[in-house]
Amino acid sequence: MFGIIDIVTFIIGTIFIVILPGPNSLYVMSIASRFGIKAGYWGAFGVFTGDLLLIICTVLGAASLLHAFPWLFILLKVIGTVYLSYLGIKLLIASVHTWKNKPKVIQSNQTAATRLDVHPYRTALMISLLNPKAILFYLSFFVQFVDPNYPYPALSFTVLSIILQIISMGYLTILIFSGIKLADFFNTRFKLASIAVACVGLLFCGFGLKLASSTML
Repeated sequence: MFGIIDIVTFIIGTIFIVILPGPNSLYVMSIASRFGIKAGYWGAFGVFTGDLLLIICTVLGAASLLHAFPWLFILLKVIGTVYLSYLGIKLLIASVHTWKNKPKVIQSNQTAATRLDVHPYRTALMISLLNPKAILFYLSFFVQFVDPNYPYPALSFTVLSIILQIISMGYLTILIFSGIKLADFFNTRFKLASIAVACVGLLFCGFGLKLASSTML
């Protein structure tokens, strides 16, 4: 149907891929735990938008462009590395503030989420877009489930993209509410909270280093 081969295997594979820890899911969970459900969903919609744009770029041939011009891949990789490291450093700084200043952290989440320096949608969108390997992944993964003889491959990619986005949004919703539960747990344990934020910051720095060392498939 729609030129898709073995859709059950695709769904199972997508679920396993989506639940793998990565900067997108980690950011959504952390922003929800710090600033509430609304901020978490703004982050999730940023991830959704970024993934959608990357999938569209894949269908339009961006993967071939990255292969044809390796310097473009390197440029995007450097920008993505710097941005992820920047986010990690910001989280490390926030963890220090959390450790030193309990009242500032335990403020109402809804009030904190309205601060001008919090942009969950924009940040999540940038995290998604600054990952050139994602384009190559979508192409290499999706093409395995598209019938080469089907006359409308764009339709096949569209259906596969919709399935992926539904699974991704469902998983991000689970992470958002898990983040809220974590926030309730850490609300009276601000030193533990600062350690947790520091760990997330270190993970983001690690994601940056991993991207910096990646190569084109």
